[in-house]
Amino acid sequence: MFAFVRLTAVFLLLAGFASAQQQDLLLRVLLSEGAVGTLSIGAHDRVNGAGSQTMAGGSFRLSAGQGQVLVDGQAAGNWVEFAAPEGFTLSGRAFRGNLMAVSQGGRLLFINRVWLEDYLLGVVPSEVPVNFPDAVLQAQSILARTFALYRLNPQGLYDLCATERCQVYKGREVETPRHSSAVIATRGLIVSYDAQPITAVYSADSGGFTASSGEVWGTDKPYLTARPDPFSQSPGGTWTVSISPAAVARELGELSLSVGTVRSMQVLAYSASGRPSSLRVNGSSRSVTLNAVQASRVLRGIGLRSTRVEIRGLSATGWGNGHGVGMSQWGARGLASQGWDFRQILGYYYPGTFLSSFEVVAGLRTKLYSMGFGRVIAGR
Repeated sequence: MFAFVRLTAVFLLLAGFASAQQQDLLLRVLLSEGAVGTLSIGAHDRVNGAGSQTMAGGSFRLSAGQGQVLVDGQAAGNWVEFAAPEGFTLSGRAFRGNLMAVSQGGRLLFINRVWLEDYLLGVVPSEVPVNFPDAVLQAQSILARTFALYRLNPQGLYDLCATERCQVYKGREVETPRHSSAVIATRGLIVSYDAQPITAVYSADSGGFTASSGEVWGTDKPYLTARPDPFSQSPGGTWTVSISPAAVARELGELSLSVGTVRSMQVLAYSASGRPSSLRVNGSSRSVTLNAVQASRVLRGIGLRSTRVEIRGLSATGWGNGHGVGMSQWGARGLASQGWDFRQILGYYYPGTFLSSFEVVAGLRTKLYSMGFGRVIAGR
């Protein structure tokens, strides 16, 4: 068994907040954007710049007008919010919380204003399988909560999106009792470093060795380092694929590089985690050498499941699935099977960090109140 760093539990609450079990805050999650959406909702309050009205429930067509949100063809202002206790359904998918439709550039932004803990009920099942051990579901709940706090954006119209660019969020339809229990059991807990939520990135399968943030994105974080991950072994975790020369040329073009017709690729050096730190691309007109960050961008851009690879010519054999930084969900599954709890798992993948109440985050209350409607409250 390899060594781990156990996180220290810190529960420092701001004055006026009774317990970690009462903490929550409102998030703004971009569900989708487009010219049209179909809303189904029960009796609700409809709020816009002119005030609030109580309306009967039903199905409503939301569309974009000239700087206006149209509800069944009637102008309702440049934004309108729909609030019902039981939530709403947008284009066939059910969500907790309120729906805000905002007119922008001839399209509508459909934004879910939802309590953080309710949001997690639709995130954790979207990110980790229900049959994984409780310790993994709990660790994932804490990371998803941390990620959401890290992404708070008072200056923007929303904090998070609902796709894998942020965290996958599918609303009520994916909720399960086991996932919900994990969220409830870890309520209010985040991973912090220097009194701030960490960059809580994670991946499916590191391929046996996690990557550092520096080699993947060019920015080193003291808690996102390359580490052995021997239990990270997912089904299909070892794979071999043919590399498309056209795809490589396209990704090189994104870096303003060109080699003509791509002939072959060669790894010149590997990082500590076994990922290319120097990659040569040979073409019909010239060759170029990519650094670690460029290599990662190109290899992921052409569709490789992981950058922990060996490349010969235009054939790649690889291990894992995802960028490999932070917690590996399959690696965490293996650790949990050895008896590790969520504290030990998070301590291993994010060394030097703390398990904290989210209210230890420096300036969080000020930041949330500056958002107007995204504020910490006691209770509901």
